[in-house]
Amino acid sequence: MRNNLLIIFASIIFLLSGCQPESLELYISPNGQPDNEGSKESPFSSVQDALAEVEKFQGIQATIHMASGEYRLDAPIEISPKMNGVKIIGAGEVVVKGSKVLDLNWNQYEGQIMVADVSKQANFDQFYVSGKQQILARYPNYDEEGGHWQGHAADAIDPVRIQGWKDPVGAIVHAMHSGEWGDFHYTITGLKENGEPVLSGGHQNNRPSAMHEKYRMVENVLEELDSSGEWYLSDDNKLYYWPTEGIDIEKAVFEGVTQKHLINILGIEDNPVKNVTIEGIRFEHAQRTFMEKYEPLLRSDWTMYRGGAVFIEGAENVSIKNCEFTNLGGNVIVVSRYNRGVEIRGNHIHDCGATGITFVGDPSAVRSPSFQYSQFVPIAEMDTVKGPANNQYPAQCVVDDNLIYRTGRIEKQTAGVQISMAMDITVSYNSIYEVPRAGINISEGTWGGHIIEFNDVFDTVLESGDHGSFNSWGRDRFWHPDRGRLDQLTDSLPDMPKWDAIHTTIIRNNRFRCDHGWDIDLDDGSSNYKIYNNLCLNGGIKLREGFYRTVENNVMVNNGFHPHVWFKNSEDVFRRNIVLSGHADIRLSGWGKEVDYNLFPDEVALKDAQSKGVDQHSAYGDPLFIDAGHGNFNVREESPALSIGFNYFPMDDFGVKRSALKQIAKTPFIPLVWSVSDNSSKSLKMNWLGAEIKNIETMAERSASGLSKTAGVLILTIDENSVVSNSDIQVGDVVISCEGVEIEGIQGLMKAYQVHNWKGRLNLKVFRNQKSMPLVLHTKK
Repeated sequence: MRNNLLIIFASIIFLLSGCQPESLELYISPNGQPDNEGSKESPFSSVQDALAEVEKFQGIQATIHMASGEYRLDAPIEISPKMNGVKIIGAGEVVVKGSKVLDLNWNQYEGQIMVADVSKQANFDQFYVSGKQQILARYPNYDEEGGHWQGHAADAIDPVRIQGWKDPVGAIVHAMHSGEWGDFHYTITGLKENGEPVLSGGHQNNRPSAMHEKYRMVENVLEELDSSGEWYLSDDNKLYYWPTEGIDIEKAVFEGVTQKHLINILGIEDNPVKNVTIEGIRFEHAQRTFMEKYEPLLRSDWTMYRGGAVFIEGAENVSIKNCEFTNLGGNVIVVSRYNRGVEIRGNHIHDCGATGITFVGDPSAVRSPSFQYSQFVPIAEMDTVKGPANNQYPAQCVVDDNLIYRTGRIEKQTAGVQISMAMDITVSYNSIYEVPRAGINISEGTWGGHIIEFNDVFDTVLESGDHGSFNSWGRDRFWHPDRGRLDQLTDSLPDMPKWDAIHTTIIRNNRFRCDHGWDIDLDDGSSNYKIYNNLCLNGGIKLREGFYRTVENNVMVNNGFHPHVWFKNSEDVFRRNIVLSGHADIRLSGWGKEVDYNLFPDEVALKDAQSKGVDQHSAYGDPLFIDAGHGNFNVREESPALSIGFNYFPMDDFGVKRSALKQIAKTPFIPLVWSVSDNSSKSLKMNWLGAEIKNIETMAERSASGLSKTAGVLILTIDENSVVSNSDIQVGDVVISCEGVEIEGIQGLMKAYQVHNWKGRLNLKVFRNQKSMPLVLHTKK
């Protein structure tokens, strides 16, 4: 008490004398006491207490040191402009949690299921036992290799199944969009006369549709609590739980998640939060937010909840660095509306429910915005001034050296990094993988200037369709849902695509691999891009319906260029690239400004391009990669690629830099370059979607399969957890046709696969038991 009186007395003297300390060092510890003074010897017990002390000394540099241990929040940490300049630094193993420890007295319920009363404790939406997340009772049961939501079933909400539930009200339904363009989430509020559920929700997608017939999962149903690790919390506050093997229920620590946000950094443009640093802290346990209010992100496919575990709005020069974010139910870091100079560096983000890092402006900054795919502001009513209408958007921000994976565990309309209504965002040296949709997503052209460089992005589009490792849209003011009207607008106003995409977005020096879509996918209207020096390991590059895009000096392994639905005068350029398949053009009105000086794998692909009036100076041949097997796709001195102007670029500088992150970061599987292999080689075997395949090469193989000619692709083995294992394909089958095209060997199958894989399914014919039969192969689980 005496020490506190001395601090108060000293503060009064400082204020009266006009003097302030030059800096303030405060300390907190899980063992701190309410009456402590905040010194190293007498630390506060919470961040909130320390921030209240900082508020007394506005305008000075303050550092809050957090000692090792766990800090649990009863409310989010709030940082306001009164705390400008504060640094919150973790020392050692510092964990901030939005959960409460539950004091539970367990009793036997039925079989392996235990029950405990939690009536006097907080309501929660996630349940952890000794640090491990448990599974909300669901159907089908959780299977890490089960694809969408780690298990899905067409009959998840079938009336016959629902009849077995005592009370379906409150059940939660997750389902994919019918086109696999994201997801929907609902709660069951009642039943119809025919036994079908009455659903509330479904507002989480900006492209309305029926739910997918197959990709569905239901949870929060007591009768589906039928396996270890599952739990259920009833309306009368009874917690039901089937303990996992090895759990000592008398000694385990039980936690329930109670907080939506963990930190809110909130200012306004005229009075922003400035110069705040948060460093060296692990953040865990934030609630799921998929049933919160969502808002559309203009005419992209997205809607989103404007909030996250860390929410930043109205700030300048905020730094979030060297932190870990895990076991969070929704978005992780959201940078909203007016922000300048926010830096997110060196963080480890994994196992979270929605998007990793989001930059999202306010629609008020967009001139004449539209919010649905079919909407368009008539040109006579349109604001035709270029650029933003106000400053309510993030700009000059950096996302650098972050390890991001296993995000989107609940919400599928998500990305590792998402950008919407923002300007000049740099996304560099990040490793992003194991995500349901794009690794990096830009929702529209407003307002460009982004730099996407030196990232390693792979294992993407695992639970959605028709997207890429990098994905973008550009349905800005110029874009009209009626293609005829769109052609008229862009013919009469050729500069209109740059009214919103006012700055060029650069994608350079990245490594992308997408096995379920394109490596780089510039979709509807994406305009004003420069794409160069990228290594694309599987899906190639797609450009659809846009203007002013230059693609040069990229390597597209086993794939190539996908120009879709181009305008007559797009001004697009595609040159000096190494492509390992022919151009896969669809419905072009023109071939842009220049498509030339590219290297093709063979004469057939080159001649096909030249027959369309492009690539007159291009060449063909083996690129002669230096060391493709180890990921070096630069070319040797004698490579024909050099004759068409291809230049070297770094092949060993992708992804995270921080040593602690680099040690644990995965890297993509480097593919066999089948597109320039000897198709008659007996050694040409490869893994395809979990099946080992080889060419039919000998009369013995032909005879054993009963084939009429020596052609086709033989299935040697099938991994039991693979994509192929979920189809009717069997070991010994010979693939003889894909999408109506006869297959001579692996090259033919792979070419057909690369062209049609974006649909998420392939129509095959296989030869089995002396006859051909049709099969449909779904290329995702």
